Amino acid sequence: MSLAIIHSRAQDGIDAPPVTVEVHLTNGLPTLNIVGLPEAAVRESKDRVRGALINSRFEFPTRRITINLAPADLPKDGGRYDLPIAMGILAASGQIPQQTLENYEFIGELALSGALRGVRGALTACLGLKGNGRSLVLPAANGAEAAMVSGVQLYSADHLLAVTSHFNNGPAMAVPVGAPFSGERRIPDLVDVHGQQVAKRALEVAATGGHSLLMVGPPGAGKTMLATRLPGILPDLDDDQALEVAAVDSLANSGFDASAWGQRPFRSPHHTASAVALVGGGSRPRPGEISLAHRGVLFLDELPEFDRRVLEVLREPMESGHVTISRAAHQARFPARFQFVAAMNPCPCGYLGDPRGRCTCTQEQVRRYRQRISGPLMDRIDMHIQVPPLAKSFLRPGESFEACESSAVVRERVIAAQQRQLSRSACLNHNLMGEALDRSCQLSADAVALLETALDRMGLSARAYHRVLRVARTIADMASSAGVKEEHISEAISYRDR
Repeated sequence: MSLAIIHSRAQDGIDAPPVTVEVHLTNGLPTLNIVGLPEAAVRESKDRVRGALINSRFEFPTRRITINLAPADLPKDGGRYDLPIAMGILAASGQIPQQTLENYEFIGELALSGALRGVRGALTACLGLKGNGRSLVLPAANGAEAAMVSGVQLYSADHLLAVTSHFNNGPAMAVPVGAPFSGERRIPDLVDVHGQQVAKRALEVAATGGHSLLMVGPPGAGKTMLATRLPGILPDLDDDQALEVAAVDSLANSGFDASAWGQRPFRSPHHTASAVALVGGGSRPRPGEISLAHRGVLFLDELPEFDRRVLEVLREPMESGHVTISRAAHQARFPARFQFVAAMNPCPCGYLGDPRGRCTCTQEQVRRYRQRISGPLMDRIDMHIQVPPLAKSFLRPGESFEACESSAVVRERVIAAQQRQLSRSACLNHNLMGEALDRSCQLSADAVALLETALDRMGLSARAYHRVLRVARTIADMASSAGVKEEHISEAISYRDR
């Protein structure tokens, strides 16, 4: 039969829609045409496939070959279609049987020698395959990553000959095995941070409710140390969440580090990062830092040093939990449900308010420095705290430090408080909206009076008002309180310092 149909997967944002590779051989001048909206890397696959087939001792048909990648309106990019195209040519020319190919899907890039090279997004292809009954054939380089998805039959190979042998009654392809996970947490521990009890308390509140946090303090106060220890007090990801994180990482880095399975990602881009680096983009959109921080922490150190236009792109993803990148002929959607943490100095020199008078900044310089961050962005940050310089008693060598809690101890409290939130509202307090927020708070009369007073004196916006309520609800959960009381509102208001 001169027509063969092979199944494969495209890459469209975080999704992997199915693609049918139709190969038709007809009489005429020998040529090979690929249709179905192929981009440059796909158009070049005809040369890679030709070289791979010839060097693998197969016959390359001297006929007119037409390859259709359906659906025709879905852009096709990358070398992932090399293997399905090669299998289609071999099946259409009768060099391998077609009967069993219906039950398989293929992805993989071919070298001219016939060797199979890894591709981006193998994990998302496995997730898309789940439940349709087909097996996936992919390069050995992607095997361990793909094996993290349960419920999918996988086969891996390092050469085209190994794949064809499987279908010609020869040795079967290998079944990939997931990389072993040690379970060891490679995260800095909170026990290393001495002093800063107020900042530690704020960090625990932020972790418990999933709140965003801005730390303002002089150089060396410990802002970065605190931020890097936030993932260590967060609960591990469940399997579905871990797969989401691994899928995004697979798209960006051509693979996922299995030793980090179940751990929250921590991303800290430099302040010279562009808007595209932060939210993703490119002619074929790829995830940016906010998507790589999905289900984890995005930390922006030296916040005012970021370009203001770059910071503004964070506003919508902070609210929606995803980012949509639009191009003239294509859109890609990536998840971006991250916990935002930022740090900044109080002024350009960093020593505003220092009792020794080290600050050399004028009021105008301080004002311009703080105006680098827009009001709408500041309004979207739940908690603003001051991190003072470390006391001298913690800097004297040889003296004993106070007993510090480890991340494991704090983490147990965070998990317990989050369970109360999930049992009550099926979400963390950061995501409470409208009626669900009002119903969960159960404000006492004293709490209402204090909140109204703070609203008038601090000039809080409606958004900031609701953020104070969410933080107060989290503090109440940490205290195992059914309702939000005056002391919870008072502490939440203290976290709106700017």
